[in-house]
Amino acid sequence: MKGRVVILDTVAGRDAAALVVDGQLQDLFIDPEGDVVLPGAIFRAVADRPVKGQGGIFVKLPGGSGFLRQISGISPGQRLLVQVTGPTEPGKAVPVTARLLFRSRYAIVTPAAPGLNISRRIRDEELRADLAALAAEAMAGAPEDLGLILRSACEAADEAEIAEDILSVKALAMAVLADTEGGPELLVDGPGAHEAAWRDWADPAPDEVVQDGFDTHGVAEMIDALRDPRVALGGGGHMMIEPTRALVAVDVNTGPDTSPAASLKVNIAAARDLPRQLRLRGLGGQVVVDFAPLPKKDRAILDQVIRAAFKHEAAETNLAGWTALGLYELTRKRDRLPLSELLP
Repeated sequence: MKGRVVILDTVAGRDAAALVVDGQLQDLFIDPEGDVVLPGAIFRAVADRPVKGQGGIFVKLPGGSGFLRQISGISPGQRLLVQVTGPTEPGKAVPVTARLLFRSRYAIVTPAAPGLNISRRIRDEELRADLAALAAEAMAGAPEDLGLILRSACEAADEAEIAEDILSVKALAMAVLADTEGGPELLVDGPGAHEAAWRDWADPAPDEVVQDGFDTHGVAEMIDALRDPRVALGGGGHMMIEPTRALVAVDVNTGPDTSPAASLKVNIAAARDLPRQLRLRGLGGQVVVDFAPLPKKDRAILDQVIRAAFKHEAAETNLAGWTALGLYELTRKRDRLPLSELLP
């Protein structure tokens, strides 16, 4: 299966979407079971009690509470709009932010961040000028503190379609921002699997969109493979990805290869595939990698490979580097539920 293919289907009766590029699974969305708050949802909340030791404040949400990492300028009882930033861990408050983003396929409206911006990935100056004019026209009449970002998917899109998208997300943003009176309430649902696929997999545009194709395109088998902690790396090498409560442990092994370059080869293969594996498995937080033993002089090569591998990851990632024990540490924002919880 060649090309970039988006496949929409269901898993266990829930919507699911898979992005397959040249026969390899690159991304996966599966709706959670039950009444779970999805990242991106926007609430009207009521400020509750500050937790100064943690630099934040609890806020009341419908049926629960959220934790906002902000105290300055917020007093108990105040109404405010917040957006869910990640999945909720059992027994913990929902992580939220007061910096709202209204995302769509081609546009992101940014309250309290004025200005019209165009993705840097669009390099054609003439096209940038046309998009700037289109954005200015579509945002006419919006509050001055309402900003706009045009996403890279605009490069191959029709101008009328972009304009319609901007007007739609602008209207949503203005309606939500005006709805500040009342108790805790869900104002905007987070995107489900099919909506997230339409919104986030538009650049580059898919060569094909397939309905009900998980079985016929082998996606079901690819998902089953993600349940196994062992990831084959070629040449007999492999890595084990095992999440614990505190961190995600990754162990890289050379296997039967005893050549002088075995460690470097398998470590490079592991570094290149690690972002995809973490993304597909829905793993984040602190990640500790025990690469196969290699001389310190080769670490610089591996550092370059790791930086390149994570460069275009959508999830915020911090590459902390090597520890005194020779382990490699990084942190990845938890932006989705772990696959093990979605499909226990």
